[in-house]
Amino acid sequence: MIRGDVRDLKFIKKVFKENKIDTVFHLAAQAVVDEAVENPLQTFETNVGGTWNILEACRNLNTVKRIIVASSDKAYGHHKILPYKEHTHPLKGIYPYEVSKTCADLIAQSYWKTFNLPVCVTRCTNLYGPGDLKFNRIVPNTINRLYRLQSPIIRDNPNTLRDYLYIEDVVDAYIRLAETMNKKIFGYAFNFSTNLPLSAQEAINIISREMRQDIAPKIIQTQGFEIKNQYASYDRAKKSLKWKPRHTFIEGIKKTIPWYVKYLQQHSV
Repeated sequence: MIRGDVRDLKFIKKVFKENKIDTVFHLAAQAVVDEAVENPLQTFETNVGGTWNILEACRNLNTVKRIIVASSDKAYGHHKILPYKEHTHPLKGIYPYEVSKTCADLIAQSYWKTFNLPVCVTRCTNLYGPGDLKFNRIVPNTINRLYRLQSPIIRDNPNTLRDYLYIEDVVDAYIRLAETMNKKIFGYAFNFSTNLPLSAQEAINIISREMRQDIAPKIIQTQGFEIKNQYASYDRAKKSLKWKPRHTFIEGIKKTIPWYVKYLQQHSV
């Protein structure tokens, strides 16, 4: 465990050189959409600059055999035809967070094409599960509010569609990709999802049923810097990596709620 800042290239190079790292999971990011709107410079420095720092540190090291860069389905931006597919949907983020992921994604692909760096990119849909303390996200926010007998919050539109991927399935996806990586798939991007998008209202209804609460949601208006509908197909991962998710949203939520209830009993949020 070595603590440091992904924006510090000198530090990153030192870590790689001294530890003879062969496998890199680049997960460091400013991952909150609202924070990206409030502080776009920090988001770009972390998500874009941090990515090229990691790749540049790896570029001249013979020890590095595989690099997995975490992009996001948000890198695709707005598309009328869904689900997103890696080979048919170009990356075209508009808002700061989406743009930061689009840029990081393209930079990673550039390092493969230009320098033969052994890179693959992941584009996960909305992640949830125990341990996520970003309480502005829909799953922890809804559990927290229902636990306190408060109305769940829906941002802008109850019919907004998202694909929710359970954290254990994400971990499986990253490990499977790392174990599979070879020259045939270097430079490729892989969507990881469930192929079962839900509306915000449906997601809240499922959580409410599992918590045995029946409190009507409250709709709030935001700054509007969100993609309305976004969900991706994992068909490429299924074909190339033999990967598929093991949890439906209901199954994932059943394993998620107890962790948050225990946490909320011990902490005030």
